[in-house]
Amino acid sequence: MTTIAVLGNGRVGGNLATALTRAGHEVTVADRAPGAAADAVRTARIVINATPGAGSLDRLVALREELRGMILVDVSNATVDGPDGLPADLIYPGSSLAEQLQQALPETYVVKTLNTMLFPVMTAPAALNRAPDAFLSGDDPQAKQTVRELLTDLGWRPEWITDLGGIGTARATEAAILFVPHVIRSSGFVPFAISIAR
Repeated sequence: MTTIAVLGNGRVGGNLATALTRAGHEVTVADRAPGAAADAVRTARIVINATPGAGSLDRLVALREELRGMILVDVSNATVDGPDGLPADLIYPGSSLAEQLQQALPETYVVKTLNTMLFPVMTAPAALNRAPDAFLSGDDPQAKQTVRELLTDLGWRPEWITDLGGIGTARATEAAILFVPHVIRSSGFVPFAISIAR
């Protein structure tokens, strides 16, 4: 059992919290109440960032001391929405939210994952006819191994988890989300996840 703090109580955070609790972990979900995030992080071993990507950096930098030495799992995308509400551009072009977080929080182990799929797939990959890939990006091998084990608890088989390398590789998975609107507009199909051929 691992003590986990989920920052963000929307569909993504709530779904992850429910699944991780079901898997036997002790999970605290922090809402926007003053001090809730800091209180949740202080008692956790792993912190999951499920806050809206546009404001994630400011929120998490404010928790620098609490996040020192922690594993921070970033599942958010920092994008600018177009008039149709779909992702149209990146807030950090040429970089990624994960890289910005790692740079701002050098004593925190940032691992990027699960940001290329809709929230139901994050906790039920086997529900699809063909399971997608869960990508891992991060500079610390031990932190990535811990996150890999967490993904396994969520139903991800080892062969469905792809380690892309250092935190710099997160810019590829964050940028990939920009292709989703083009797929929707051209086909009317909403992809559940972005995957690669095995």
